[in-house]
Amino acid sequence: MEIGILRNIGKSLLNEIPSIKRGTETAIGIGASGDKTYLIDKVAEDIILSWLDESGESLTVISEEAGVREMKGGGEKILIDPIDGSRNAVSGIPFYCTSIAVVNGNTMGDVELAYVINLINGHEFWAEKGRGAFINGERMNTQGDDKFYLVAYEAQSPDKDIPRLVPLLAGARKTRCLGATALDLAYLAYGAISVFANPSPSRSFDFAGGWLLVKEAGGIFTDMKGNSIEGVEVSLKKSTPLLASGNKRLHEKALRLLERG
Repeated sequence: MEIGILRNIGKSLLNEIPSIKRGTETAIGIGASGDKTYLIDKVAEDIILSWLDESGESLTVISEEAGVREMKGGGEKILIDPIDGSRNAVSGIPFYCTSIAVVNGNTMGDVELAYVINLINGHEFWAEKGRGAFINGERMNTQGDDKFYLVAYEAQSPDKDIPRLVPLLAGARKTRCLGATALDLAYLAYGAISVFANPSPSRSFDFAGGWLLVKEAGGIFTDMKGNSIEGVEVSLKKSTPLLASGNKRLHEKALRLLERG
């Protein structure tokens, strides 16, 4: 799989997705991941699957809505989150994206290519293993110093997650809960976010693209206890909490604060 194919998918999504207006909040079904499926999710997934099928490559697609689908007999794994931030999208909040990761193996450490596109402003983020991370074709790097300028987080279960995060959030100059994990991680890779944390287990398609972006831009990515997630299986199952930081010093400071939670 080449980045050119993923960028063509991104162009198609930008042409179609903005026309789906607010007012489609009613779910049309339940996806393979167990979450609600909205019209915008289905349209985005259909566009992506069509492009992948037309590529002629042998692929095993793992998608939030369709589940596991083999194309041309199966092969290289493609992890898809058609719309990351679906609730934002159907509510009219302009912060959501599509995330695609290409995996040559069965674990996070096997992610070789990542693509995330901001479906509001068209920002394209991509990374190739060992070749760096880019925004709109220009190389990007994570934050260089150890100041908590902006800490972003996800709280899938607020009653449990927020108390766990309070020590970290209290140490930040600014905090944000933006609602689209892949896009949070993309902007962390760009240097706009210092730390991102999610205490609840996440599925691999939620963060696989962001994982490679952060790693290739110079950041650190572990679970909430500082353990490596490279061995996490790529699947539909919820697998691991997340902690990503712009650099090692930021990450160590974040871990110390989280120990108090």
